[in-house]
Amino acid sequence: MTVELRDLRWALAASQHRSLRQAAEALNIRQSTLSRGLRNLEHKLGATLFERTNGGTRPTVEGQEFLDAARRIVDETVTIASHLRTRSHGESGRLTIGVHTSLSAGNLRATLIDHRYRFPNVNTHLVDGSSEHLISDLANSTIDVAFVIENNPKWKDRSLLVWSERVIVALPENHPLAARDAVAWGELRHEALLLPQRGPGPEFLKLLVSKVHDADPWRLPRHDVGLDRSLTLVGAGWGILLVLEGATGAVYPGVTYREVHDAEGPTRLNFRAYWRQANSNPSLRPFLDMLRDRYPDITGAPATD
Repeated sequence: MTVELRDLRWALAASQHRSLRQAAEALNIRQSTLSRGLRNLEHKLGATLFERTNGGTRPTVEGQEFLDAARRIVDETVTIASHLRTRSHGESGRLTIGVHTSLSAGNLRATLIDHRYRFPNVNTHLVDGSSEHLISDLANSTIDVAFVIENNPKWKDRSLLVWSERVIVALPENHPLAARDAVAWGELRHEALLLPQRGPGPEFLKLLVSKVHDADPWRLPRHDVGLDRSLTLVGAGWGILLVLEGATGAVYPGVTYREVHDAEGPTRLNFRAYWRQANSNPSLRPFLDMLRDRYPDITGAPATD
């Protein structure tokens, strides 16, 4: 005996309308087709589901029990089908994103807010780490996409240029450089520069070496703490800290922010989104489409996505 989902829908329609004519119209089928289908269903089950009178069609006691179970089956089937449909379209599920910069302001924050607005049923999981760790996690399929400062020679798969952020120096508010509108790289030469071991710390060190040509070693106090604690140390006068502009949305007591300039003006670092072409997570594709809409690559560089 095989009872099809169509049989359950037809029986539920007959029960709802209490009229085979009205039920057939709602189902957009002939009344005779519906009547024959219900008879066949009763024959399969070996039970009478409906009382048929001149006043209409009403469920029998055993028919009502069957219809209650049928309604649960149909509702669950609709729910499952809807979930699979949204999952296959990337409108639900889970997306793991690697980040190594602050979310208090800037494009990354705006991107995540936009994605959450467009796809509220996608469970977004964030992973923090250095660019090296994020690229490793990406290669191992631990994360789906990573936002990392570009020019990563270890990555040979897909990427997309997304945005750039200004380099900012966080200063104690009573620091002499805080009186300036902007700070030159050479002015950082003799400062106690807090170097974060997490996030973009390694990129800042490379940038500092390229911008400040000095044989004397820098004072680089290293603390294995997060950005919030590093900025607290700046406010306490322990040193100064290089950050990206995405970190300037948070206010810390005793801390002020200034742009760092070179001869051409504000220093900027470009970010790319990195991902694996072989990634089969349905939630990734809509996220990448959103990135392309928000950040079209106007550099003229060959596309790698």
